[in-house]
Amino acid sequence: MSQHLVELMVRTTCGSCARVREQITPVVEQAGAELAVRNVDEDAELAMEFGDRVPVVVIDGEEFACWEVDNEELAAELAG
Repeated sequence: MSQHLVELMVRTTCGSCARVREQITPVVEQAGAELAVRNVDEDAELAMEFGDRVPVVVIDGEEFACWEVDNEELAAELAG
């Protein structure tokens, strides 16, 4: 089984981004996946793609969730 890469797209001034990061970190760790937090304010391409539409969870390059994340769905996706 290959290790999944979970990317969390955030912005510096995004309160819900911090909340989602805290929420999903244990789920990602339990699944043995890698969590990478990407600040779209620091990357022009990401800013164009995501803008104010954060937090966004991307798994292995595929967008999985935007704004709200269901931990059970995330765990199931990472287990698959």
